[in-house]
Amino acid sequence: MQTQVIFNIMPDEADDQHAHWHQACVVAADHYRNNQRVYIYTQNQADAHQIDELLWAFDPDSFVPHNLVGEGPQNGSAVEISWQAPTSRRPILINLTSTVPDFASQFSHIIDFVPADETLKQQARERFKACRQWGFNVDTKTLSVKQSSTG
Repeated sequence: MQTQVIFNIMPDEADDQHAHWHQACVVAADHYRNNQRVYIYTQNQADAHQIDELLWAFDPDSFVPHNLVGEGPQNGSAVEISWQAPTSRRPILINLTSTVPDFASQFSHIIDFVPADETLKQQARERFKACRQWGFNVDTKTLSVKQSSTG
């Protein structure tokens, strides 16, 4: 099965360097509601803890079961967050790092983001090229400011 990659292009109005983190939480929640297990991969431990906190607070009307890798139930919650390679199989990877992780091909779907910030946008272009070179099926989706869900 060929890995499907979607690069979500953040609107220029979303100029906060971490605006895509909120969108990542929305995407994780959507996949959880569709009974899909998600792995959120972050650049470092501090980012993983920030995403963990965001998932607690981003939508007060809905709870998304999540944990940092090594915490929570034996097989992890529906959404796992880590800065390290996964130890269990999940179909969906949300990549919040500056590169395409070495283990990316073990996922059937990868969600990535193209932030409005120029430096981060250039890093996203490099990830896009890398995904194509790996033979992944790569597509883009432009998000609007009011859009709250992606697939």
